[in-house]
This record gives sequence, C-alpha cells and structure tokens, in this order.
Amino acid sequence: MLKVYNYADLSTAQLQELVQRNVDPANDIRNIVEDILTNVQQFGDRALFDYARRFDGVALEKLFLDKAELAEIATALLPEQKEALELAYRNIYKFHESQLKAEAQIETMPGVTCWRELRPIEKVGLYIPGGTAVLPSTFLMLGIPARIAGCHEIVVCSPPQKNGKVNAFIAYVAQLLNIDRIYLSGGAQAIAAMAYGTESITKVDKIFGPGNQFVTKAKTIIQSTTVTAIDMPAGPSEVLVIADETSTPTYLAADLLAQAEHGVDSQSVLVATSQVIVEQTTAELERQLAILPRAEIASKAIANSYVIVVNSLDEAMQFSNQYAPEHLILATEQWSSITDKIINAGSVFLGNQTPESVGDYASGTNHTLPTSAYAKAYSGVSVDSFVKKITFQHLTSAGIQNIGPHVEVLADLEGLHAHRNAVSVRLQH
Repeated sequence: MLKVYNYADLSTAQLQELVQRNVDPANDIRNIVEDILTNVQQFGDRALFDYARRFDGVALEKLFLDKAELAEIATALLPEQKEALELAYRNIYKFHESQLKAEAQIETMPGVTCWRELRPIEKVGLYIPGGTAVLPSTFLMLGIPARIAGCHEIVVCSPPQKNGKVNAFIAYVAQLLNIDRIYLSGGAQAIAAMAYGTESITKVDKIFGPGNQFVTKAKTIIQSTTVTAIDMPAGPSEVLVIADETSTPTYLAADLLAQAEHGVDSQSVLVATSQVIVEQTTAELERQLAILPRAEIASKAIANSYVIVVNSLDEAMQFSNQYAPEHLILATEQWSSITDKIINAGSVFLGNQTPESVGDYASGTNHTLPTSAYAKAYSGVSVDSFVKKITFQHLTSAGIQNIGPHVEVLADLEGLHAHRNAVSVRLQH
C-alpha cells in the first residue's frame, strides 16, 4: 500500500529522490529505442510490419485503414457512446477555439509598426496510444486543436488491435475529425515513422501525443537529432492530490486510483495535512482497489506511489511545486486560498467536486500534459502548439527617418558596417 513520509523529516536529498521519476539510469530504454529508430529509418514500412508482429502480435496486410473502413468499424458504437464522444468534442472544441485570437498591431514609434500573425504547422503527427487502454479521448485532444489551427496535413498513428484494426471509438473520432486514414503503428516505431517518413507515412514537422517510456524516449531523441519537433516529453501519467480536513476520503481514493489504472508506471501522490485523512483514504483505497477491473495494474502503480504528511496547505504547495505534477487536484474547500501559490503544474482541478476524470474526457481543457516534472518548463497542448507565430514589421518613410539614426549607432557599436549601410542608403534617399 502507499508509503507515508513526513515532509518535515525529509532532507533535501530525500525530497529530490522522491520527486524524481521516469528515469533510465542504465540507458536500457534508450538503447532499445535507438535500435528501433535506426531500423525504421533504414527499412521504412518493412520495419513497421515487423514490429507489428513482434510487439502487437498482428500480421498486418496493410499499414492503414481508410475512411470507408473506419466508418464501417464505427457502426459498432451504441447511441449513448456516440453522444458522449460528441459532447466531449463540442466542449473541447469550444475551449480551444477561444485560443485562436488575432493579435493587435503595435506602433512602437511613429511610422514603425510591428505585429504577429499565426500560421499553422503544415504537417503534424498525432500518436494515439492503444496499449493497455485505448484512448479516443487523446485523439480528440490532439485532433481538435490541429483542425482549429488549420494544419495542412494530419498524420495519425495508433497501434493495431489483435484483429488488425483500430477500436470503434477511435474510428468514430476519426469521422468527427474528418481524418482520411489511420496508420496501424504504435510505440517508438510510430514516432520514428512520423519523424523520418516511410513509403506509406509522410514525414511530419511536429509530433504530438503521450505514451509509455519508450514513446517518450523516442520523442526526446527525435527532437535532438532531427528537424522534427515534439509537443513535450509526455511519459507515464501522474497525479498529486492535496487534501485537508475538508476533503472526502472516498473521493481522494477514487482520484488516486483513476490515475493508477493508466499503467504500472503511473504515479499517484497524496499530500495531506491530516493523519486521520490519510488513514481513512488508505482504507478506502483498499476497498475500491479490490473491486477494480484493472486492479493488477493499479496496485503496481500504487506500490510506486506515496503519501506526504505536511503541517499546512502552504507546505503542501511547496512540495507540489517541487514535484511539478501533470495533474494537480486541490481536494479542499480552501482551494481558492492557495491557487495563487501554484507555480508548476500541467492542469489543475479545484475543489471536492472536480475529479481529474472530467479534464481527461470532456470539460474542454486538454489532457495532453507535461509529466516527470517537465511542468516546470512546458505547458499542456493547446492551439498554440499547432501554430507558429511569425513577426512582421512595416516602416513608412517617416518611420525609417525616426528609427534609422539610432540603428546606425547600434550597428556601429557592434562593428557591423553592412547593417549600418542598409539603413544609411535609405536615409540618404
């Protein structure tokens, strides 16, 4: 069950060890991933067929499903399942559409006007996980902002099911997003295919999507060795829940387990001001875990998780900012008193009636978020992730007269005569 630590008793080194996760000290994962990347780069489609046999246990006849095939698969959905996916689509679309705003033009001095304009990233790759759990919600979270941004080409990769197809939910989301085809490839090999391109799969400019440690490692290697960008190093999922005497142990246990069932390498951390709440939550955790269909997975993740007992909510926030969680739940009626202290977090859930599950599926915010303390430097996916912001400037004759002499001085300071001359020839005319 959950290990319990007292915050006041932990040294700086012990704290650092506790907040560290997703490590690969012996480079075992890196070595495997580098082999996969090399094979896909050299052998293209052939390597993807081989990996489908090895990792997915499927002998594929072709690497993709087209619109007609996806439409046929999607007919298996029940009306209430379609309705739930459509509701999620509408809420996510509404929230992300608000992010696409024109920027104002600024006259920095008379005759000198500057502004930025958005341009979509031309070719993007979406990785939709399909290992221990199939995630149509991730497809919505990535596909909707890509469509809103106006990306010219959207390449979608997802691991094949045992029948050589994709889940019906994935197929229906493809219809909602008007996606032409889904490529049947998963893991590091899918990342490699989108980064290098193969006979069937187009090379993209930026790759999006969460995954296991192999997917995350592939993305980080790709970003440092090719001209393909990535959204963020999004690895195994995690949640940090802050609780006090106003929290509900039943809710706390449910939230911790909701994260734990993602995978054995997920992590659920409880930070509580009350030892009584910890004891009640632990008992409730055991009760709920016993009847969970994915109990085996969740129990392994819980074994990788822990509790921190603190003296105050302020102390809880100190630890949270050190941990920099992907998901942060303020499971307290006092949440409004500590939100301004949040520095590092991917997405935040406020109060006892706001489970992290709503953000995972349908509230509207994006669930593709930075993990492994990358929330200290990265934001979650948004429309901004799918666009570039290009700066423009325009000078009138008065503008070059006003700014030109100063630029000449600055160019002289740096010893760049041609820079000065580009201004001087205009001032002379």
